[in-house]
Amino acid sequence: MSDKRQRARVQGSWAKPLHKPQQPTAQHVPSAAVSWKCGPRSFEFHQPADPIREIPVEKVIENAGDYEISQGPTGVSRLRLIPGFLQQEEADCMFSKLLAELPWSQKTNYRMMGDAYEEPRLTCWYGELPYTYSRSAMQANTQWHPVLTTLCLGVEQKSGHKFNSLLCNLYRDGKDSIGWHSDNEPSLGPQPIIASLSLGDTRVFSLRKQPLPEDKGDYTYVERIRIPLTHGTLLLMEGCTQVDWQHQVAKEYHDRGPRINLTFRTIYPEPDLKCS
Repeated sequence: MSDKRQRARVQGSWAKPLHKPQQPTAQHVPSAAVSWKCGPRSFEFHQPADPIREIPVEKVIENAGDYEISQGPTGVSRLRLIPGFLQQEEADCMFSKLLAELPWSQKTNYRMMGDAYEEPRLTCWYGELPYTYSRSAMQANTQWHPVLTTLCLGVEQKSGHKFNSLLCNLYRDGKDSIGWHSDNEPSLGPQPIIASLSLGDTRVFSLRKQPLPEDKGDYTYVERIRIPLTHGTLLLMEGCTQVDWQHQVAKEYHDRGPRINLTFRTIYPEPDLKCS
């Protein structure tokens, strides 16, 4: 066998030309591709099953006046805002004395599951009866500071209401706060009137309306109110405010000085539920 023939025979055993795949032609295109060539389609609008709801814009109250914030099956909820109830010099003097001389302490509260936590503020209580909230009681204290007695008489004269008790709150800085709540304890009666006097640095007092029963506790779409409470301002919450609304003083993440909040109220003896 010649060298030429032998080389061709050896090369043919491994150097066969590669098989080239056939390019798809028109007849090989799957028939599904034809589905792009469809006729015109029509669209029909259907009204959503649930109506579209908008989140209400938060209202701001800054000017003196009487405000009817809601009216419903339970009744009317009202606020009365009185900036300048105390003049600057008088408010400064009372703030300094109360800050230094009241028996401030940090109260322990209890959550629904029984967990204890320290309130993020300091408090003290004055009244002939004890006061219970957040499953923790404050004992009766009839030794009113003279400044508090004077302020109570002035608040009663201005508001036209009588008060026999006082819860004092000290917010030491912007990190101190009180969460969403209503002053609706049984000892306060069915439609309690709360008179709130602010001394010291300005803090924002917020309110939000209770959601409708069908919202199942969702506060997304409820009405909200924002009130900057300045030094010497008196705020009255009347009517069904404690039934239909909640309020809070939220934490603030910038410098805030101390603020004292005096909340005058009327306490009634709670009924004795023990069997005779």
